Amino acid sequence: MMSNWNGTIIGPGHTVHENRIYSLKITCAENYPDAAPAVQFLSRVNLPFVSPQTGTVDPARLPVLASWTRASSLEHVLVEIRKEMASPANRKLPQPPEGSMF
Repeated sequence: MMSNWNGTIIGPGHTVHENRIYSLKITCAENYPDAAPAVQFLSRVNLPFVSPQTGTVDPARLPVLASWTRASSLEHVLVEIRKEMASPANRKLPQPPEGSMF
């Protein structure tokens, strides 16, 4: 069963994330795709839906995970996280030093 995945997000331009590469760990449980995957940043990032201690994404605070359907995909999750990085509320948040990891 292919349940453990690595994801990469290239920070969106014109934000504090520009030119940064973020690594993520994605874990799909046995009931995937009926249930949302667990997502964790390995690269340190400051975003409201990411735990500052562990890098774990809070599914209740990220709409794509909160409203997960069987039609959703891992790619969709990564694209939506990147969109959140570029949102007006998050595009200028101070970030940890580049290259720091959880």
